[in-house]
Amino acid sequence: MIADSNLVPHRAQLEAGLPDAVDVSWFLPGDGAILDELADAEVFVGSRFPAELAAAAPRLRLIHVNGAGTDRVDFSALRPETQVANTFHHEQSIAEYVASAAVMLRRDLPAQDRALRAGRWASSMYDRSIPQPGSLHGARVGFVGFGHIGRCSWKLLRAFGAEGAAVTGSGRIDAATEGLGWAGDTGRLDRLMAESDVVVVCAPLTERTVGMIGAAQLRALGETGVLINVGRGPLVVETALYEALSTGVIAAAAIDVWYSYPDATGYGSPAECPFHTLPNVLMTPHVSGVTANTFAGRAADIAANIGRLVRGEPLCNVVAR
Repeated sequence: MIADSNLVPHRAQLEAGLPDAVDVSWFLPGDGAILDELADAEVFVGSRFPAELAAAAPRLRLIHVNGAGTDRVDFSALRPETQVANTFHHEQSIAEYVASAAVMLRRDLPAQDRALRAGRWASSMYDRSIPQPGSLHGARVGFVGFGHIGRCSWKLLRAFGAEGAAVTGSGRIDAATEGLGWAGDTGRLDRLMAESDVVVVCAPLTERTVGMIGAAQLRALGETGVLINVGRGPLVVETALYEALSTGVIAAAAIDVWYSYPDATGYGSPAECPFHTLPNVLMTPHVSGVTANTFAGRAADIAANIGRLVRGEPLCNVVAR
């Protein structure tokens, strides 16, 4: 059973990669018919698998998430023999988003765009009150999390001539090998924030990382600092981020991951705080990794893993419970 609309454009590719004996059913996410069909399903492909679906799937052997995050899978409701796997391929697309957002916000291009539409040339060449913006050359970029996304983003930002540092949960990063100035565990987060011009948040969301960036960390980033969140919304405290942006504690933010998500119609507020009223926020609807390249690669991974399951081979990218 496949219930993921992002795979529909790659349906032919995915089905062509499956063994001949596999029967495939396609559903839209949230389709009520899923519950009835799950009784015979051995594989479910989709990003959301709550307890009610688990209760209706006695034969389920594999849940394959069409992405990296498994936070919408209720692991506690699964039978011991049900495996969960994920897939990636989004790091290049997200890295492009991070690099473009860093350039746009560090150079204040969105504000210049709005001003010029009204006939005002908002440049230091015409208005001495406007400072000359900084470039990424020589800028200090701090990574909160340094997995697939962080490494790929750093590869692009490093090409601009930026300097880098990173913190992770374990702190097990060879800074010299990665071309970073330094690296450490999250106990050094405040130092990272204070030393950075741009902070890229790409850590996983766990009980330990929820709210890891709050008012104190944003104050450390400072009034010229830019925050880019491509990890998960709750890694950054919502009210603290809004206050920091609305009062000039930090300069700007690109937010691609949010605190609430829409219903099936695609409408819904992304947060309780009115971020949409702020001129120094780039708001995007969790699209940093959404490209055709990303989902073509994921479709290939999913088909290959289902083939391994049919043949009784070990699966790739199995997620530990």
